[in-house]
Amino acid sequence: MDPVRNPYAPGAGQRPPELAGRGRELEVFDVVLERVARGRPERSLMLTGLRGVGKTVLLNTLRSQAINRLWGTGKIEARPDQSVRRPVAAALHMAVRELAPHHRAPDRVDAFLGVLKAFALRSNASNAKLRERWQPGIDGPAASGRADSGDIEIDLVELFTDAATVATDVGTGIALFIDEMQDLAPTDVSALCAACHELSQLGAPLIVVGAGLPHLPAVLSAAKSYSERLFRYQRIDRLDRIAADQALGAPAQREGVEYEQKALDVLYEQSGGYPYFVQAYGKATWDHAPRSPITAADVRVAAPDAEAELAVGFFGSRFERATPAEREYMRAMATLATEGPDADGQDMDAAVPTAEIARALGRKPASLSPARDALIKKGLIYSGERGTVAFTVPHFGRYLRTQP
Repeated sequence: MDPVRNPYAPGAGQRPPELAGRGRELEVFDVVLERVARGRPERSLMLTGLRGVGKTVLLNTLRSQAINRLWGTGKIEARPDQSVRRPVAAALHMAVRELAPHHRAPDRVDAFLGVLKAFALRSNASNAKLRERWQPGIDGPAASGRADSGDIEIDLVELFTDAATVATDVGTGIALFIDEMQDLAPTDVSALCAACHELSQLGAPLIVVGAGLPHLPAVLSAAKSYSERLFRYQRIDRLDRIAADQALGAPAQREGVEYEQKALDVLYEQSGGYPYFVQAYGKATWDHAPRSPITAADVRVAAPDAEAELAVGFFGSRFERATPAEREYMRAMATLATEGPDADGQDMDAAVPTAEIARALGRKPASLSPARDALIKKGLIYSGERGTVAFTVPHFGRYLRTQP
């Protein structure tokens, strides 16, 4: 098989050649966009799921949908060591610039940009780190008395409200996309919830579309108790068998290549239907297959290469980020998280009680809290419910159990 024509694309946030199994999410967002543009009440959207299920790809696709409807859009990736003020200001600046050519009153756009500049410049307080000091690239003067109090919750509510007014003038909306949303600081999460709450009450055409790990709903709920009713939550999971076959088969057919049914059986067994794994095994199989149709034997020959690449780029790189104490904690988790079939018959690492981890390591639970908290902050594990932890990466426990 010609490796230059290999259609598969395993990569972080890289759109696969066939976005299979996400039709429902795209349809739901289409309805949200239409309802908001018509002034109908609608909630902001939160996508949750493990790493490798395609949350970033879906987030980018939803943004494309909004752009196609002439919405103003901006996207940020949350970081645990950065205030939300600067990236949100940059994202909204981009969104309003997209709307400005359609606005009949440039002075109203300039007035908002003055508010945006005032909001942005609050990050340049005297105690801010040098790398956080910046200029927002807005020529006009900063406004005074609006979105510049220094209280992120007050300022974000005012900024979002004014941005929504610009969108109302144009007759469309603004969508702010936030990836890795679980990494936001608690004060920033609280401010975003408050701003979305105000927008929903006003029926203003600005929505937030967030993506994060499975514990994102718990993060939002801890910030504001009403967040459970404030957002529409969509869990992004692995692909079912039909969608996984489509993700592999459709790109191959466009290249004049086919799979034997048994080859697709083995590929689904190897990948578990996780989109990133589907692309990784598909790419390795294509490179090893001598001709079409691709057979089950081709898949088995290629599997070690796919596994080796995942071990280095997907599993190993994450494991290397952990300290020795954190690695010890994860190894204990992996030993205890024996795999068992889920509702679809796929093997999954189960959540593990933290008390059992402490018992396995011969330590007091309190002494392991720093390692657990650091792993959660690094996005390697999450706490789905009180007293338990699980891996954020599919099959990570299986990987650790194979390591010496």
